[in-house]
Amino acid sequence: MLRRFLGIRKVQIGLAIIGFFTLVALVGKPFATSVLGRTPATVFLEAMGAPPSVAHPLGTTVSGQDVLTWMLHGTYNSMYVGFLSAAIATVVALVIGTMAGFLGPAVDRVLNALILVFQNIPSFPVLIIMAAFWRAMPLWMVAVLIGLFEWTGGARRIRAQTLSLRGRDFTMALRTVGESRMRIVLVEVMPHLFGVVSPLFLTAIAVGVTMQASIAMLGIGSAADPSWGLIINYAFQQNALFRGMWWWFIPPGLCLALLGFATTMVNFGLDEVTNPTLSSRRIRLMKKFMKRVRAGLTGSAAETPANPARA
Repeated sequence: MLRRFLGIRKVQIGLAIIGFFTLVALVGKPFATSVLGRTPATVFLEAMGAPPSVAHPLGTTVSGQDVLTWMLHGTYNSMYVGFLSAAIATVVALVIGTMAGFLGPAVDRVLNALILVFQNIPSFPVLIIMAAFWRAMPLWMVAVLIGLFEWTGGARRIRAQTLSLRGRDFTMALRTVGESRMRIVLVEVMPHLFGVVSPLFLTAIAVGVTMQASIAMLGIGSAADPSWGLIINYAFQQNALFRGMWWWFIPPGLCLALLGFATTMVNFGLDEVTNPTLSSRRIRLMKKFMKRVRAGLTGSAAETPANPARA
């Protein structure tokens, strides 16, 4: 199954983009500091608002700060928020969804009510209000808040899948012979939730990065933590669009778009693996089969006499 999953072209493209951003997040800050000898606070007075060049591959801001250095630091901060918030949301969704689906009707009603309550709370306005009161909110707190509000959809899907598994013959047989619920959930149920948890985690990464970027674009958050959204915010504050300084706001915007595209491609690949009717190979074979059927019908129609009475 894993080999088939990794052999899908969509998955290869999506994982390559996510892997690239992850690699940049891991080595970007040390590379900028140790190799380039620059930090986001470094100012180049001789190159203020300069377009891309050999010395500054992504140009500089109107204040003379290197955009590439900002992007390297911003990639780390954005991916940090994305992965941390995705991990929190996935763990919370997995625990609550599994408990709701496996521990019986009473627990299910209570936890389902909790899911509905959190699902009806508008997460983005709440984040804006909390960030407005805490202007210099650290990134880990932003990630925690995003993760605590973005688990409800995944919890409902996991609950539905767990309810289905709870009624299967193998789980009923294990309960009959006296197996503990913990062992049944961890050993027998969890592997069947891979098709639900994996897209949930990948989607939560893109959601976390996008929400943090949206907050930063509104000017909320710590100015000492560069991120893709903060770079766009500074660019528009300084009218980079009207000044024609495309190198200032296009790179972070393109990174946000590519990350969303990558997670979508990987989720398409997961759908193909978990749902055989969506297999691209099966679709190609069906198209070839239908072409042959149509060609056969056309050929038989051509061989049929125009006037059956004369034949």
